[in-house]
Amino acid sequence: MKKLFQITLFVLFCLPAVSVLAADPGDKPVKNIVLVHGAFADGSGFQKLFKILTAKGYHVTVVQNPLTSLKDDVDATTRILDKQDGPTVLVGHSWAGTVITEAGVHPKVASLVYIAAFQPDAGENSAQQSEGAPKMEGSGILPPDEHGILYFDTKQFHKGFAADLSKEEADFMAASQGPIYAACFGTPVTHAAWKTKPAYAVLSTEDHALSPWVQRKMYERAGDKITEIKASHAVFISHPEEVAKVIIAASLQK
Repeated sequence: MKKLFQITLFVLFCLPAVSVLAADPGDKPVKNIVLVHGAFADGSGFQKLFKILTAKGYHVTVVQNPLTSLKDDVDATTRILDKQDGPTVLVGHSWAGTVITEAGVHPKVASLVYIAAFQPDAGENSAQQSEGAPKMEGSGILPPDEHGILYFDTKQFHKGFAADLSKEEADFMAASQGPIYAACFGTPVTHAAWKTKPAYAVLSTEDHALSPWVQRKMYERAGDKITEIKASHAVFISHPEEVAKVIIAASLQK
């Protein structure tokens, strides 16, 4: 009888304590951030964001997209997500918005951040997002070359891509740009991670590469938490502190 009483006490008092200690993994603070660059850029552009976020204790990883196909870029992102040790904020700039829309279904992704980025729905491609947009001054994207690859005109890069950066910074970005296969923009996504995960967006109001009208249309449709910044397409470089605040909000889901 005494033994039965001891077992009963264990069940009543010890097991509840165990259940409290065994917290749901989904309740862990999000400390991992994965940054994905878009077309005509590379991972080095995230250096300012990296410094700000790591100084605040975040573990930041930058994906180097091959920009050869949607699948290749999603695969590159997925490989990085596989290496994360817990919940992760997945961030995409420009073309990478399409990439994170597809790759964001990864189980480690807790939230998404779109920085002046495409945000298609399942079955849609990036090019479709600009349908019906008001006419915008040319951004400087050149026609596809004989290999079907797109480049950004280096002479137009400062004005069309990074108007709020110094000419010196813009010239380096133009020289180190990542050209992209034109077919990427015509490839539809099969999943839309933003439909099931919290999504945040930075809308660049002075963007000449991806129309602010297009950005707003996509972000409002998706129900994103939108932050407007008066900036060029290179907003993540010209306004890193403001962009970092959005990423941090996504990590806290506020």
